[in-house]
Amino acid sequence: MQTSDFDYPLPESSIAQTPVEPRDASRLLVLHRQTGTLEHRTFREIGGYLRPGDLLVLNRTRVIPARIYARKPTGGRVELLLLRRQDELTWQCLVGGKGLTVGKTVQVEDGPSAAIIGLLNGSERLVRFADPIEPYFPKVGHVPLPPYIHEELADPERYQTVYAREPGSAAAPTAGLHFTPELLESLKVKGVKVAYVTLHVGLDTFAPVTEDNPAEHKIHTEWCELPEETAEAINATRSNGGRIIAVGTTSVRTLESAGQQTEDRGPKTDIGHPATVIHPFLGPTSLFILPGYQFKLVDAILTNFHLPKSTLIMLVSAFAGRETVLSAYQTAVREGYRFYSFGDAMLIL
Repeated sequence: MQTSDFDYPLPESSIAQTPVEPRDASRLLVLHRQTGTLEHRTFREIGGYLRPGDLLVLNRTRVIPARIYARKPTGGRVELLLLRRQDELTWQCLVGGKGLTVGKTVQVEDGPSAAIIGLLNGSERLVRFADPIEPYFPKVGHVPLPPYIHEELADPERYQTVYAREPGSAAAPTAGLHFTPELLESLKVKGVKVAYVTLHVGLDTFAPVTEDNPAEHKIHTEWCELPEETAEAINATRSNGGRIIAVGTTSVRTLESAGQQTEDRGPKTDIGHPATVIHPFLGPTSLFILPGYQFKLVDAILTNFHLPKSTLIMLVSAFAGRETVLSAYQTAVREGYRFYSFGDAMLIL
């Protein structure tokens, strides 16, 4: 297996620059992984593929305005991209600017000073602010849109899911951007259950794998939580023969991180899962899902279209098969689907 196996040609015109309105008017490519059959729908028709007793698992993380600008003592402008909070004053950051070594201090524009206290990988730094930075977000923070989006976002809330609650992400869990409150309510009325996890998304979600052998790639650690009520919902769904449908690769990684903590035992259910009991999970995960991985919890995935040679296209290839996924992507390009964060969705059954 080579990283180049997950490459594919994509015209720049296929990369969505703005979100579709309303949210559920985006297109939906339905992939039946056992047969490779494709169906072309709009997102608001997703209920036709969900059954009473199924469980939708949504990531309720909220994107923080993590891009902050500061000045060096010389007056030069630098950029701080907040990746992960270490404590009340200390953040792991990606910095843009020269000479930002340990001991250097910068002044956040309209905010506190910040000292570089540690060198991490590449341009990552450990930064300690003179005051907690969160209260300054309304004045100094900017939503960190992905690097392939070149247009300003008129409404920053369009880069949040309608159920976002837990601040902490540097990027949105974009598969969930297609849901409206009305669509979620209609699914609940149908008998589809909804449960929540949290995974705070880091910038590694945009990073291509640069190693020739993807198994040598080190994925960044991200914090996630699968709470007790979600564990109970999963156990009830599996006992009743329902499907666990992960909304987004972040939900997949959280579910499977929790699944790694269980032992397979007992007879299999009608949909093929061992009768295990899932427990709550809280902590860091660096789970990197490549083809060959055996999924423990996830029965279906709702996701967007991912970057070539990224860890995310490797994940969906592990679930549906590399050739099946790449063939579906070729069809999506040919049929004019919109790709990446503000693009269309794909339901893999």
